[in-house]
Amino acid sequence: MKIERVASRFSVAALAALAGVHVAWGLGSSWPLPDREAFSDAVIGRPEAPGVVACHSVACALGAGALLVGGWPKQYPALSRLGAAGVAGVLGVRGLAGFSGRTDLLSPGSTSARFRRLDRLVYSPLCLFLGASTAIATVRRHR
Repeated sequence: MKIERVASRFSVAALAALAGVHVAWGLGSSWPLPDREAFSDAVIGRPEAPGVVACHSVACALGAGALLVGGWPKQYPALSRLGAAGVAGVLGVRGLAGFSGRTDLLSPGSTSARFRRLDRLVYSPLCLFLGASTAIATVRRHR
């Protein structure tokens, strides 16, 4: 199997799964943490959890990203490629912001010590890996 196909499948699956998690969070779930307080501190980096609109907006963006990376809309390949490149760019910026300790520039108030530690260890590497995978899927697919 070609690397761009593996990268595309991984990226689409990961983006779709993350969209699903954001939907669950918007509905009040604290998964994978025991309660909303722990969730807010670890995942958001501030005392209050995001509301349903914020969570579902991110879920929609992630879902749209999954479709774009998957090659949709098929009848407009240039739009799909541009959108997927945008997804890769956004994930790259998010990953770099986290590694530099400046996620608060993108998400004001994300400053708790627990969040910053998890951001550097988990969230930022995931964003960078997913961004790279998306870039590989996009560039190699459209040569």
